[in-house]
Amino acid sequence: MADIRKMIKQGVVVSDKNDKTIVVRVQRQFIHPLYKKTVRRHKKFMAHDENNEANIGDVVQIVEHRPMSARKRWALHKIVERSK
Repeated sequence: MADIRKMIKQGVVVSDKNDKTIVVRVQRQFIHPLYKKTVRRHKKFMAHDENNEANIGDVVQIVEHRPMSARKRWALHKIVERSK
């Protein structure tokens, strides 16, 4: 059987209001091909947080997971840094 590696993304928790769910804002940076300027883009992902460990402002890593709801396809992997 092939070794399947799941994608891991890192971002900041922007919402923890839902039970067992966090919303993580993942930002990426790239150089514009024509203008050679740094461009920042972000996307929000809903992730499963079984024990409600993460809080707003925490830097977390999320990992690909089976679909748990219509929009939730990620799970909390670990908390990298707590908010101050």
